[in-house]
Amino acid sequence: MELWPALPGEQQGSPRALEPGALESLVQSMGGPRKVASASAAASTLSEPPRRTQESRTGTRALGLPMEKSAAVTEPQGPRPVLGRDSVQVPDDQDFRSFRSECEAEAGWNLTYSKAGVSVWVQAVEMDRALHKIKCRMECRDVPAETLYDVLHDIEYRKKWDSNVIETFDIARLTVNADVGYYSWRCPKPLKNRDVITLRSWLPMGTDYIIMNYSVKHPKYPPRKDLVRAVSIQTGYLIQSTGPKSCVITYLAQVDPKGSLPKWVVNKSSQFLAPKAMKKMYKACVKYPEWKQKHQPHFKPWLHPEQSPLPSLALSELSVQHADSLENIDESAVAESREERSSGAGGEGSDDDTSLT
Repeated sequence: MELWPALPGEQQGSPRALEPGALESLVQSMGGPRKVASASAAASTLSEPPRRTQESRTGTRALGLPMEKSAAVTEPQGPRPVLGRDSVQVPDDQDFRSFRSECEAEAGWNLTYSKAGVSVWVQAVEMDRALHKIKCRMECRDVPAETLYDVLHDIEYRKKWDSNVIETFDIARLTVNADVGYYSWRCPKPLKNRDVITLRSWLPMGTDYIIMNYSVKHPKYPPRKDLVRAVSIQTGYLIQSTGPKSCVITYLAQVDPKGSLPKWVVNKSSQFLAPKAMKKMYKACVKYPEWKQKHQPHFKPWLHPEQSPLPSLALSELSVQHADSLENIDESAVAESREERSSGAGGEGSDDDTSLT
C-alpha cells in the first residue's frame, strides 16, 4: 500500500501504494471484464476490477460520472475525513469528490515552496498546531498518469526506491478497490521512527486517479514498543492527466504525529524534504517501465484484482484508530542532529537511485 508522510506523524499510504515513506518519502479476489464506475460499485462487489479501457478514458470523468452531468454535481465544501467516524467505512463517491475538491482548493493554504515544477503548501490556520496539514504538487512532463499510478501501487518497486522504509506489507483486501496494510519508516534523527496501519482505497476516474487512506486498528498489529504509532486522518494522491505522456500529481496529508514536533521538523518538511521526495518519486517513475519489464510485467493486482494473493477481511474486524487512544510523544525540544543538518545544507541533495535498475 502507499503513502508518503508529510511529517513524522504521517503515513501515506505506504509503499503500498498510497500508503504515505518517511519525511523524505513524503512526496506514498476480484476479476471481471469491465471498469469500476464508482466507489459505490467497487464496494459492492469483489468480482469486478477497475480496468483501463478506452471507454473509461473517454466516456467518464471523476468517479465515473457521465461528462455531460459532471457540471451538475455539487462539490462538498472541504474534505470529509474520517474524523468523527465511529466505525470503519470504505470511502464512497462523496469521499472521493471531497478529497479531489480539497486537493484543488486554494483558500486557506500558505505557499512555502515553488521551484522547478514543484510546489508545497501548508494549512495556514494550523501551521503552529500539532495537527499538521500539507499539500504538494508536481508537474511530470514525461510521465503518463497511468505510470505514476502504477508506481504508487507497486509495493515491490517501492522497496527499491524508498530508502526510508523499514518494513511494509499488505495485510488483507476489503473490496475490489480497498485494502489494509502496514508501513513503518525512518524519521529524521534523533526523532523516533513511526509506523501506521491504514485502510487504503483507490479509484480511476477516466484519465485521472485518486488513492487515499486513513488509519485503522487491526487486532493482529498493535502498536510496537520500538516505534511511535502515527495516525493518518486523511492522506492521499490526486493524479491528473495533462496529455498522453504527462500529468500532475497532488499529495495531500492531514496527520497526527502523536506528539509535539520541533519547528525545525515542520520547516524542513515543507522547505526541503517534500520537494526532494517529490523529485525522487519522479525519478522512480521515469525508471519504472524498464524495471517492470524485468519484474513480473503482467502482475498488477491494483488493475487486475483477480491477481491479488491477499486474504479477504471483513470491515467488522477493523476499528477506527483515534489519535487520543495512543501515547503522546513530546519531541518539541529535540534538536536536529549534525547529520541531519549536513544532509540539508547543500540545497536539495542528491538522490541515490542506483537500486532502481
